[in-house]
Amino acid sequence: MTEDLRNAASKVPAATAAFWIVKVLATTLGEVGGNLLSMNMGLGYLAATAILAVLFIGLAVIQTMARRFRASLYWATIVASTTAGTTLADYCTRSLGIGYTGGSLLLLALVLLTLFSWRAVLGQVSADRIADRQTESFYWITITFSQTLGTALGDWFADTAGFGYAGSAVIFGAVILVTFALHLRRAVDGVILFWAAFIMTRPLGAVVGNFFDKSGELGGLALSRPLIVSILAAAMVLVLLLMPQRAGHHRVDAE
Repeated sequence: MTEDLRNAASKVPAATAAFWIVKVLATTLGEVGGNLLSMNMGLGYLAATAILAVLFIGLAVIQTMARRFRASLYWATIVASTTAGTTLADYCTRSLGIGYTGGSLLLLALVLLTLFSWRAVLGQVSADRIADRQTESFYWITITFSQTLGTALGDWFADTAGFGYAGSAVIFGAVILVTFALHLRRAVDGVILFWAAFIMTRPLGAVVGNFFDKSGELGGLALSRPLIVSILAAAMVLVLLLMPQRAGHHRVDAE
């Protein structure tokens, strides 16, 4: 097998600085966008979740069927997943009444269960090795649960634990910085650190989004949700144009 065949292009972007910048923008956009649909537009959590779930599933199918990495398609799918995750988490924690603690524990269990199942079936959970449909299916299921977990976990820190939106943002930001430091020192397996950072950027985006759009009485800035969504979407496009992303690569062992 030649070197070109052993190194196959992944269907997802490499985890560069641009990837993490756009990821935080996308998760913040998803939080505010979910609030916009469920609250400002009056759809409610359940109806908004149903609409967004259809959009996400459609994009995820197209993404999975695509033969190569396309940045616009990938990030559109990420935004759809994080927006749907916002309304789904709010429906579970508020409408179903399981609370932020119950919702966070349930969704964390689902994230871990998906990762363990992925590992058991395919022998690895590396996000650098997303080049076939079965692996990509596990990838998007994991992302869906982690996006939903982020909203519940962010609300738990901000409300139940009493840190507020700004305080919670500092906490999650610090955790991500520690994760980055561990990566630089190669103190922990890179796959574990990737998923830790991927999961933690979601509640960071959630509390930052809530800080922007919630009322002053709740500790927010009460900015216009349509305006926030527009600015974040424009920022994502700008970063993608200025810092083009490439597909990650994985190594396939020669037979």
